[in-house]
Amino acid sequence: MIYSETPIDVRYAETDKMGVVYHANYAIWLEVARTDYIYKAGFSYADMEKAGIISPVVDLNIKYKKSITYPEKVIIKTWISHYSPIRSIYSYEILNEDREIVSTGTTTHVCLKKGSNRPIRLDKSFPEWHEAYLKIHEETEQGIDRKL
Repeated sequence: MIYSETPIDVRYAETDKMGVVYHANYAIWLEVARTDYIYKAGFSYADMEKAGIISPVVDLNIKYKKSITYPEKVIIKTWISHYSPIRSIYSYEILNEDREIVSTGTTTHVCLKKGSNRPIRLDKSFPEWHEAYLKIHEETEQGIDRKL
């Protein structure tokens, strides 16, 4: 797979009364990791928004395997597990300091013209982004394993 790794320092404010990272924070971490993946692939989500295109989450899945507590550091491994010009699925593994998988997840995104909620094709609106994602997805399917 073609992946990125995003380090996250657990902040005290992200924990609950038991000292465990509150479950809703994982969704925020996945967003941070996805944005980092896009940046490392050579693109900017902010530039996409400036062009009037948004890419909302239409599906979110998180599996919690082991608790994370303050002041741990985690790494979020991110890759594209499915790509088409209309829909992208990002997959994630959250690893603790011992590189054990403590959580997994996926987010599914579509591209929409801002304000119209009309789906758009990435290959038509952002051909360079489409070509890069197509290449990344093809390399992943061929079993190539490398970090962005």
